[in-house]
Amino acid sequence: MTFLASSSTNSSTLTDVEPGLLGFLVVAALGIALVFLLRSMNKQFRKIGPRPDEPEAVAADEAAADTEAAPSAPAEPDTGAGFVPDTGGRSGRGSSS
Repeated sequence: MTFLASSSTNSSTLTDVEPGLLGFLVVAALGIALVFLLRSMNKQFRKIGPRPDEPEAVAADEAAADTEAAPSAPAEPDTGAGFVPDTGGRSGRGSSS
């Protein structure tokens, strides 16, 4: 009978489970990994560039758009030699109708 009494006291201690050192180490490792992931994410966001509403970014975008929109002068003047007039579907070269 004493065996039954001792086993009943052991069963109550088996249900009182605590995480212990292993649980703490797992949570601490997850926290450290989270810190490194957040730092890496911030570094990647900085590579994307400044926000468009910042004044220096808007000025830089406008300057880039001005240089792209300005037409460049042709190296030689266009003489119109490549122009072919529209003849209404008929060929104007030696065709007899």
